[in-house]
Amino acid sequence: MKLLLVNILLAMSWSALTGSASLINFLTGFALGYLALAVTRGRRHGETYFRRLPRMIGLLGFFLRELAASGLRAVREVLSPVRRSRPQIIRVPLALRDRHQILTLAQLLSLTPGTLVLDIAPEQDAFYVHTLFVDDADAFRDEVRSGFERRVAEALS
Repeated sequence: MKLLLVNILLAMSWSALTGSASLINFLTGFALGYLALAVTRGRRHGETYFRRLPRMIGLLGFFLRELAASGLRAVREVLSPVRRSRPQIIRVPLALRDRHQILTLAQLLSLTPGTLVLDIAPEQDAFYVHTLFVDDADAFRDEVRSGFERRVAEALS
């Protein structure tokens, strides 16, 4: 956590030194600060930061791609005269056991258009998802496990 704050301060310093407060300039400063910290820090100092940050960025990229794809699918459904949706409630078993990871996964799934996590099982070993665009429930479960769940586990462990 300390290294993240130092990295943000380096990015803000970069923006101040270059005289531009644009998002691109801030992200450039953040990347340069990340590289500077990786070079100057020993491996044992901040090892989790240098392992976790790329995974979190990967999770964000995956989520944004899924968000765009499901958003376009929802728009097509609304604008099309033919209904393609097949709403279902699917029980998705979870390999995650940490409460924060389960909550993050549930929120990411609920934010994508066409899916909504209705409930988490009392044992926290599964949750129930209402989805609009699924033909095969097993394929949906595999997609959640290999996509969102795997990336959340990697980013938050």
